[in-house]
Order: sequence, then C-alpha cells, then structure tokens
Amino acid sequence: MPSIFAYQSSELDWCETNFQYSELVAEFYNTFTNVPFFIFGPLMMFLMHPYAQRRSRYIYIVWVLFIVIGLFSMYFHMTLSFLGQLLDEIAILWFLGSAYGIWMPRCYFPSFLGGNRSLFICLVFITTAVSTLLSFLRPTVNAYALNSIGLHILYIVCQEYRKTSNKELRHLIGVCVVLWAGALTSWISDRLHCSFWQRIHFFYLHSIWHVLISITFPYGMVTMALVDANYEMPGETLKVRYWPRDSWPVGLPYVEIRGDDKNC
Repeated sequence: MPSIFAYQSSELDWCETNFQYSELVAEFYNTFTNVPFFIFGPLMMFLMHPYAQRRSRYIYIVWVLFIVIGLFSMYFHMTLSFLGQLLDEIAILWFLGSAYGIWMPRCYFPSFLGGNRSLFICLVFITTAVSTLLSFLRPTVNAYALNSIGLHILYIVCQEYRKTSNKELRHLIGVCVVLWAGALTSWISDRLHCSFWQRIHFFYLHSIWHVLISITFPYGMVTMALVDANYEMPGETLKVRYWPRDSWPVGLPYVEIRGDDKNC
C-alpha cells in the first residue's frame, strides 16, 4: 500500500495530463488555478473588516479557511496524494461548517434548537467533526457529498429570493446561482466525461471549476451576509459595493454598513 504522502496515492485523478510540464507538478493547470484563493481571501478580509467588526470576528475564520482551501487544493493537485485529497476536502468541509454557523438564518434551524445560535453552532461543530472522521472511510465519495451541500444552500437562497424585494440581494443570488451552476457543470463534466474531453484535447474543466468556485464563494458570502442582516442586524443597512470600482462591469463584492432604521 503506497504512503499517503506519495505522489498519485489518491484514487482521484482528474482529466488533465499528469506531469506534462514538470516532474514535480502532477497537474499543472489544476495546481496553479488555485492562485485566486490567495488573492481573494486576504482581499475580502480587508474589504469586509468593518462588517466583521460589527457582526462577528469569527468571520475571519471563514476567510482564513478559504485561503487554506487554496493551499491544500494546490498541494493535492501538485502531488495527487491521498493526504492532499483529504486535506483539501476537510478544509472545504470546515469552511462550509463555519459559514453555516455564522450566517444560517434562525428560521432554518432545526425546531428542537429553539432558534438558539449557540446551540446551532455546537450542532454544526459536532456534525462537521463526525463528517471529518467519516471522510476517511470512503474518500472517493467525499467530493460528491461536499457538492451536495450546495443543493441545501441553493434551497435557502431560493427561499430568500422569494421573500425579498431587495434588488441588490436578488442580483447577488442570481449571479451566485449562475456561477455555481457553471462551476458544478465543469466539475461534473471533467469527472464523468473525461474520455470525451481527452478526445478533443481539452483538459481544463477542473481548472475552470477552481476559478469559478473561487469567485462564487465571495459572492455567496456577501449574499448570506445580506440575508443574515435581515434577521440579525435590525437597525443596520448593508450596501453592496464592488472592488475595485462600483462602476466596473466586473468586480469583487463586499458590504458596507450604513446606519438606518429598519424592521426585522
């Protein structure tokens, strides 16, 4: 049995040709398309700093885990090692768990929690810890399980889309859904239809997944921040801004807090 540290010890192997450009990097494009995580993570920490100071400093943990995802994903695709696969998937799991604990609206909590966020965070922590242990049992299904969490998030944002008349929130939800659908389509196509893409010499769908999902996460976090504000920050108005400029057709979203009288 190969060492968990060994190159290609993981059962997962994506469509990109291995060691095409370097003997040290198994999947060149899949490795270096994780660079946006190292750019967007620190930038979002800076841009969201005033919001995090007002809402919860635990939000910094979410963005640190976002950067860790990029680091472990880069290590995994560079080596295709079993350890790299587990680190990558566990980082995503704890990132999602942290975001759930902070931003999940109370109206979606299990009824037995009585809307208590502290109890909900404990429940999320226990569930995430148990899932981390279970991830060692069937590693090949971990990625599918993680992507299935997106269906629950999709359900929540669709519910909130129906509730709100906020044009900014509706726009963000629409962009999130399109980005996530594009990312998921790329991931599934690379995983299930690799032979077709190899025949036409196009090996970059998983790389496209990396780029799209690294953009989807910031949009998703800002979306959940706006949803959360309706429940947790009465008296505050969150204005969506875009870096580097609001007037540019493409930008990285963040929120600016403005005092306002608002009903929950």
